[in-house]
Amino acid sequence: MNKKQILIFGGCFNPPLNSHFLLAEQLLNEYSQIEKIIFMPVNSHYQKEDLIDNKHRYQMLKLVCDKNEKFEVSKLELEADRQLYTIETLRKMQEQYPEYEIAFIMGSDNLKELETWNCANELVKEFKMYLLERDKDDVENIIQDSKFLEENKTAFIKAKNNVTSNMSSTFVREKLRGGKSIRYLTPDEVRSYIIKNNLYQ
Repeated sequence: MNKKQILIFGGCFNPPLNSHFLLAEQLLNEYSQIEKIIFMPVNSHYQKEDLIDNKHRYQMLKLVCDKNEKFEVSKLELEADRQLYTIETLRKMQEQYPEYEIAFIMGSDNLKELETWNCANELVKEFKMYLLERDKDDVENIIQDSKFLEENKTAFIKAKNNVTSNMSSTFVREKLRGGKSIRYLTPDEVRSYIIKNNLYQ
């Protein structure tokens, strides 16, 4: 019998969007082996423009995850003294949950760059990856066009009935700076937190 899986959903979540949670819920609906999804916000050491403080991104995620028994948010990367490589994060999570198989959620944009990641060979041999198509990407074509990906294609699972969204956190931040509404773009809890703490102004 196959082990139950825990999926790690990494990202900046700056801020978290409805589409993030919709994608996670879709994966839970489609794959009975997935026990839960853990959101893993990157550390503010990560070189990304406009990345707000760790505590705010963690709290926004937690407000939503606390209302879904299948969602959690982890401080693992936030509490590290540097930005961890993906393989380090996944190995630490595997140590934390030895009774589960740890897997990773990856967008097709990152799939294209995967060969350049730290310890890419070990990563694809140790962990399964659920692939989400972004924009007009076709993950089968991306895999076929890369010798590295083709040789390791058993590591990849193309998400069924993939919910695609071109909505970005950048778009939401720009709306906020322009004094526009972000209703229906983020969960209500996140929107209220942003307004209360005067974020992204």
